Amino acid sequence: MPETALNHGRTTMQAFRIHAYGGPERGRMEEVERPEPGAGEILVRVHAAALNPVDYKFRQGMLRPIVRPRLPIALGSDLAGTVEAVGAGATKFAVGDRVFARTPELRMGALAQFAAIPEGVAAKMPANASFDQAAAIPLAALTALQALRDVLGVQRGWRLLITGGTGGVGTFAIQIARHLGAEVATTASSRGADLARRLGADQVIDYEKERFEDRLSELDGVFDLIGGATLRRCFRVVRKGATVVSVGGVPEPNTAKDLDGGAAMAAMFAAISVRERFAAWRNGARYRYYFMHSSGSDLEELAAMMEAGTLEPVIDRTFPFAGTAEAFAYLEEGHAKGKVVVTMDEPT
Repeated sequence: MPETALNHGRTTMQAFRIHAYGGPERGRMEEVERPEPGAGEILVRVHAAALNPVDYKFRQGMLRPIVRPRLPIALGSDLAGTVEAVGAGATKFAVGDRVFARTPELRMGALAQFAAIPEGVAAKMPANASFDQAAAIPLAALTALQALRDVLGVQRGWRLLITGGTGGVGTFAIQIARHLGAEVATTASSRGADLARRLGADQVIDYEKERFEDRLSELDGVFDLIGGATLRRCFRVVRKGATVVSVGGVPEPNTAKDLDGGAAMAAMFAAISVRERFAAWRNGARYRYYFMHSSGSDLEELAAMMEAGTLEPVIDRTFPFAGTAEAFAYLEEGHAKGKVVVTMDEPT
């Protein structure tokens, strides 16, 4: 999909965009004007982009109470590529650098041949990573790192449960929790059990055959990736005063502070999280919902982990850029083990 010249010397690119919220039919490939880097930004030629559940939830309109950027917009949050141009005042990278990033929440745009992003959300790729591998890291690994390190405060010797350990976030969470010194139990299907063990899980519970609360108790914390009834069961297996942090459940009042929201947002989150907060209170635990934030410095930490051999991106399937709609359909089936990646024309 080569760039093509427009009138007045402008260029275009291909991007996977939506013009309205809704089902899979809303996403389509379009030819649009190529962005230019603004002050403090870099223009990245995208070689690979990874899909995340938040991408299709955004397309469905589920995130409108929280983020509502102007449409049309190119989807996608995770990218890896080479720096094509540097904006005024941007000093962190040079043209030709291999970088990876999680785009700003209100801009997205990773599913395009070029993306202009603030230099602060990007980092140099791990030296031992392909573009596909680097694209698989940002959102999922940042979510795991920040939730485990900053919200739960995982310490060496902790006993921890991670629900849904073989999904995109879960595969990173197991490895990062082990890196932080925790003993890790996780839930997985029989199909994903071997993967969970290979990534470092000490105990794998087949959720199709048994309930984790029958085998676990007095844990130091839980990182929940499932939500719903699974999340509410998590409060039964932690010690008094411990925290269950979730990215699969529903936001609670503190989440409004994370998002710089006001009283109205906090009240809305309080209303929708009544069941979860009551379940936490009844078991003497605490509940936190977490939205990750883009961070180039955290990506540098993750890159160092991969270079040291303590972090492995798990890729379930790759699709060509022209097959982005099919990639979304596969992700939405909910059975991917690890990440789903879209590759551009350039080799990775």
